[in-house]
Amino acid sequence: MSRHLERLLEIDLLLRGVQRQTSKTLSESLEVSERTIRSDIAFMRDRYNAPLDFNRKQGWHYTDQTWRLPSISLSLGELFALTLGARMLQSYAGSSYAGELKSSIQRLSERLPERTWIDLQQLADEQIIFHSGAELSQDNDPDIWRQLFDACNSSRQVWLNYYAASTNSESERIVDPYFLHFYRATNRYLIGFCHKRQEIRWFRVDRIKKLRVLEETFQRDPNFNSRTYLENVFQHEVGGQPVLISIWFDVSTSPFIRERRWHPSQTIEEHPDGSLTLSMVTSGLNDLKRWVLGYGKGAKVLEPPELVKLVKCEIEGMCGYYNF
Repeated sequence: MSRHLERLLEIDLLLRGVQRQTSKTLSESLEVSERTIRSDIAFMRDRYNAPLDFNRKQGWHYTDQTWRLPSISLSLGELFALTLGARMLQSYAGSSYAGELKSSIQRLSERLPERTWIDLQQLADEQIIFHSGAELSQDNDPDIWRQLFDACNSSRQVWLNYYAASTNSESERIVDPYFLHFYRATNRYLIGFCHKRQEIRWFRVDRIKKLRVLEETFQRDPNFNSRTYLENVFQHEVGGQPVLISIWFDVSTSPFIRERRWHPSQTIEEHPDGSLTLSMVTSGLNDLKRWVLGYGKGAKVLEPPELVKLVKCEIEGMCGYYNF
């Protein structure tokens, strides 16, 4: 799909949202110039007869909300890629999105011959299967997801009634929503500044029991960069200062370590016997403890001492269950 087509679809999506859109806000969301936005809007008006209008109160908006982009056609390969993407998202995101996914792909398919579309669907259903592993016991509420997206986009604070599994309790929070993050596809997180804890915190979206978007806006920390922030954590646990981690893996486990990039800062030291030592600088020692234990006797923590102690205490506790 061309970048121009992607941009038109993104503009269309933003114009149908609840937030007022101007050429400036659209250019900031799409990371292009205002001149490019004005050119795209003129293109939509001239080529597709889009009923677009602008005023101070509403910004750019459709005067006819039933209008769609009917003249945008996709190649068979592009539609197949979208079909696979929808299947993958449905598998990972849960059945709560199934209706909207089916509807959106169906509309895109209307410009293909019926036989071709049926063949595409059959191939996607029977020959290519996605499985997400352990499923969430409760699907995310699509309304909560949409509200979070709008709050991130408009820099508005949100009120949460949040369930914390670690304490088995619910609490109320006011959060500045910075961004949304998919981890291992099935775990969706809101990452933002928690006013109760006075720090950046992660909130599992499926554990948000109630949500309300507030009128209050917030200013993001100008020194905060989402990509840099994620590079400083291991998997999804935050907290503590980044430290040097070193873990030895035996010969039989080493191939599974070599085939993946576990962290942006990682280095691998190969040993003559085929074993290796993986080193990285990161935080999140509890997540590292669980990850190392997953490799059993094939892994041994070398440093830091705090992680060695965590793994040792966990193994001693496990041994108690088996009368060792």
